[in-house]
Formats: sequence, C-alpha cells, structure tokens
Amino acid sequence: MELIKKEPILRDIPLFAGLSSVERNLIQARISFKEYKKGEIIYQEGAPADALYVVVLGRSVIYTQDQGGNETLLEYLHRGKYFGIISLLTGEPHSVTAKAMNDSLLLIIKKDDFNFILKKIPSLAIDLSQTLSRRLKRKDIHQKTIFESVAISIFSSYSQAGKTVYALNMALSLARETHKSVIILDITPVDRIHSLPRRLEIEGAYRIFDLSSGDMDTARVIKDFILKDKFGIDLVTLCYKPEDESCVKRLADALSLLINDYHYIILDLPSEMNKSIFDILNQSDLIHILTSPEPVDLKRTFNLIRRFKTDFNFHEDKIKVIINEYKVSSLTYEEQIGLLNHPIFATLPKIEFKASDKMVLDEPDCEYAKAIRRIARRLGDCLVGLALGVGVAYGFCHIGVLKVIEEEKITIDVISGSSVGALIASLWVTGRTSAEILELITQEFKEQKYIWGLVDLTFPFFGFIKGNKLYKFLKKYLGNKTFYDVKLPLKIIASDVKRKEPIILEKGLLADAIMASCTMPGVFMPFKFKQSLLFDGGIINPLPTEPLFKMGVKKIIAVNATPSREDVLKQYEKIKEAEAPGALEVSAKRRFFDFGRYYQNKLKTNILDIIFSSIEVMQSEVAQKEAQLADIVLHPDMSGMYWLELHRAEEFAKRGEDEARKNLDKIWQVINE
Repeated sequence: MELIKKEPILRDIPLFAGLSSVERNLIQARISFKEYKKGEIIYQEGAPADALYVVVLGRSVIYTQDQGGNETLLEYLHRGKYFGIISLLTGEPHSVTAKAMNDSLLLIIKKDDFNFILKKIPSLAIDLSQTLSRRLKRKDIHQKTIFESVAISIFSSYSQAGKTVYALNMALSLARETHKSVIILDITPVDRIHSLPRRLEIEGAYRIFDLSSGDMDTARVIKDFILKDKFGIDLVTLCYKPEDESCVKRLADALSLLINDYHYIILDLPSEMNKSIFDILNQSDLIHILTSPEPVDLKRTFNLIRRFKTDFNFHEDKIKVIINEYKVSSLTYEEQIGLLNHPIFATLPKIEFKASDKMVLDEPDCEYAKAIRRIARRLGDCLVGLALGVGVAYGFCHIGVLKVIEEEKITIDVISGSSVGALIASLWVTGRTSAEILELITQEFKEQKYIWGLVDLTFPFFGFIKGNKLYKFLKKYLGNKTFYDVKLPLKIIASDVKRKEPIILEKGLLADAIMASCTMPGVFMPFKFKQSLLFDGGIINPLPTEPLFKMGVKKIIAVNATPSREDVLKQYEKIKEAEAPGALEVSAKRRFFDFGRYYQNKLKTNILDIIFSSIEVMQSEVAQKEAQLADIVLHPDMSGMYWLELHRAEEFAKRGEDEARKNLDKIWQVINE
C-alpha cells in the first residue's frame, strides 16, 4: 500500500482538520504510518498504553474478551476514527482489543509525542477530553457493552417547531440505519403530558422518572423506568421542576448509566428558556435546533445561538441548525444563512397533512423521511458517497452505474463529480432517472457530427472554444436550478487557474458549476466564476473521492471512467494499425469513398485529441491515487471505444452497467459492513 503524504492526511482527518497549519506542522513531525494486514492485532486488551491510532485506510474492529475467550464486538472503526485515547489519557491499560478487519493503514502518535502535542495544542486536549467523556463508562455499575455513546439534544426556541416528531423519526432512523442501540429521553416540566409513549404505541400505564426527587440513586434505578416498544428503540419519560437546579445533576447521573448500553441517546427537551434547560443542553455532545425558515423564527434562533456561545461557551461545532419547512418562506437559502449567521446543517421538507408520526417507517419514500435518513446516516458515520470521474464520452458509463443503483435501491447520500461526472450527477440529483439521462444524451448526439454543435471557435488567447454553446446546452436542461434544488448533497469540482488548486463548488447555479468543471484547459476558455478563473476539475481531481472523504463519508463508491495508461497506449496502437498504409489500401479496395471513416480519422488526429490524450495519461495516474480513498472502484472496460464518440452513449452506459453488476456483491458488502 503506497503511503500518502502526511500533510493532506492531517488536513482531512476530522480530529486535526480545525487546527492551524502551524499546529498541523507540529503534529506532522511526530507521526508515523504503519500498515496492518487483515486479521492482524493492533493491540491487546490489558496491554499498556502506547499510542494514539487513527484509521487512514481500511477498517479496524474493537472488541472485548471474557475469561472463556468469547468475544463481544463493540465497534467497527472507519476512516478518520481514532482509538487508544482512553488509555493514553487515564494511564490505564487498554480496555479492548483492536484488530485490522482488512488491509489497513493507520496513523500513529507515540505516547511521549502525544503528551508533547497536548501541551503545545490545548484546544486539541479539550476535543479529546470530550471524546473521553463519550467513551468512559461507569465500571462500578456494569461492564461496558459499547465503544462510544453520543447524546443529542433536540431543542427549539419556540413551541410547535416539530421537534418531537423530528426526535422520534431521528431515533427510529438511527436504529435502522446504524443497527445500534438508541434510547429517547422524553423530558417535560411536571405539569406537561408526555406524547412519545402514545406515538410509539406503548400501551398501559408507565412510570415517569421525577428528576426533582432526591431520595433515589439515579444512576442505579433509571433502568427500572426504561420502556420497550415494538420498533426497536427504548424510551424513558422524565419530568422536572424548572426551579430545581438539582435536576441537572440527577440527569447527568442517569446519563452515566445509559452511556454504558446505548450508542445514541436522544433528549427531547421542552421549548423552555431557563437555566435548567441550558444546563441540560450542556450535557449533550450535539444540539439540534429546529426552526422554520420564516425571518422571525430565524432571528429567534440567531439570538439563541448567540446566547449559547456568549453566556454558556458552547462550541460552535456542537450546534446544528435544522430548517423545518412546515412554514412557507420567501427567503433564499443564502438569506436564511445570513439571518442565522450560522451554517444550516440540514433542511426538512414540509410534512403532508395527516402524515404518520413515524414517517421513516410508514412512509419511507416521502421527502421528509429521506431527509431524516440522510441526517441519521451522517450522524451514524455510515454515509455512502458516489464519486463520478472525468472522461468526456467515457463518462457516459456513469449512466449505466446509476441504472444499477436505481434498480438495486442502493442508498446514495452524497455525490461528487468532475467534468462529465459533474454533468451526469447534476442531472440525476435534480430528478432525472438514468433512463431519462440516457435518452437526453442520445437525442442530443444522434450522430458523430453532432459534437460540433458544442463548438464555437474563437481566437486562442486562453482556448480556441468560447464555450457559449456548451453553456447554452447546460441551461437547456438545468435552467436556473441551484445547489439548493438538488435531492441530495452535490459536490462539483473545478480547478482554480491562478491558485492551481481544486475548488469544491456547492453554491449557486448548477450550470455555472458544471461549466467551470468542464472547461478543458487549452481547449475551452477558462470560466469566470465570481472573482476566479476556473477550468476542468479533472485536472486536479479526475476521480473526486477527496471531497467526500473530507466531509466524513466513510463508504465511497468511485466510478473511474479514465482508461489506465496501459489502456491508452493499447488504444492508440490500434488506431495506428488502422491507419497504416496497408490497412488504408485494403479499405480503399472495398469502397470508393467512406465519408464516415474519413471523418473518424480526421476526428482522431485533431488538436483536441492531442490535448486530451496528453491530459488523459496524466489523469490516469492521478485517478489511481485518488482511488485509494474509495472502498470500491468501478473501472468499466473501454476497449474499442473512443473519448469523442458521444453518439455511442448507449454502448458506454452498457459498459458501466456491466461493471456495476459484476461488482454488485462487493458494493453490498461495503454498504452493509
């Protein structure tokens, strides 16, 4: 396994991503990489603390063993996950065994280097202490059965924001998507009625845990109040007196037990603006604040977030804003962010009248349920990303891959694309099926000569094609649609001419972003985007896996349409053989004049081909390196096909479909792992 440069890895790993370049340089000097083979033990339970380990490539598994040698699996660890932290910070021996699930590459920081880094970078110590709180368990109560817990508070600055329905569906979706344990804490003032038992169809009388009662050992008795339902999640109903500040201490005691057994603890809090609620929120790892897109509600939420930061020192990354579109607003997405002065984590579509409370179960195909699933998969580190690479006509193989994804109902949570991959991805996420995309392409490029409909020549100061006709083509099918109109997150890759670095486009008009990503240098004039000149994203990211990796996608399917160096050389040898004097003489005897063949030969020897063939060889090398970040790479067979043969879209799509079906078992293995 080829080692990757240290600096990009540190920049992409979430633990180090927020650090300054100076801080990352300090860490970079004190790390090493080590390869582990499938099944190899990284460290044993009971061994002394030795290092911090971070998964760079591959998978690891964490488990415990009893005296009889029986293993209890605690967690699968994917890219970016780190372990060994408890032993390093507490000085205790390792409480679990860590093993490589498949061939893996780990980043390692030895114990002495780790201690040195914490002294030099206090902010990192704070982040790691928060992780420690999620992983440390009350061993005096019982042995841990999970590796890490996450407590998520659901809150709003006003009532009727849809937070209880959100909390319920989030809990159900987390349980279904991650296959992990989930519990909801339904917390209300003493004079309110709990609605979640009814929504979860829990029949009969149930006990309510009174946080104001001081005569109980909260941590030990809370388990007696846990309600079981038929949907696979657990529930505890709790009440409190707003004036009783000791309630927060008792809730913290309850959480100290629940984090032993539940991966996700959802706290459904009342919309009360008092110190007790704020103190409870501070017990959480994440806070999801629901708000409508109306200006008055956004301003309320802005004031709430400001108070969290100034009065209670809440970290910005802890606060996630969820826009619930149950109210209609005339504000654009950018205007909403402007009023909030805070990023929008997710948007929930409007719920239809008389919809089920449990939409992720009863109406899984509705837009609200789909949005909840994407949030749950993001929280659960099980996002599936699809990266569509470059290749002009080769890129039409993406259509065949999408056909298999549709037919097999494979969930894709986020998609990235460079050049033609950006075009296909945009058409798909704006609502077209693979069949509709293929029909569109075949109608536009019925014959080989139709490619010249995209060519508008100009004096070659920066490129000899202006690109106006290509832009008109994009506007014809995408109109004024923006990134806000897509059905799932989309990342389009372009390259900055002056800065010589990749640019991830995720705002504004889709046509503009695709145009920037498709402007092949030397052929098209660079595309002016705001204050930058942009060109083909495939120059730097021909297989755009890195943007998915950076946003925390743990399962990446990449479609590499770029022929390998060997494929390119073989293809050009065939062209040379076809154009040899002997072959042309035989051809001349067979027919007096074949315009199609003459046209094809001219097409294969023009300046476009010279430029593209040079770029193609370079891209194939870069794509191989980018493929390392993918869990599975689909590389359709392009033999006998040519990059400018846009009229053969159906054949390209069939090649992509065949490659996807051939690797279907591997795809499902990655998704279900």
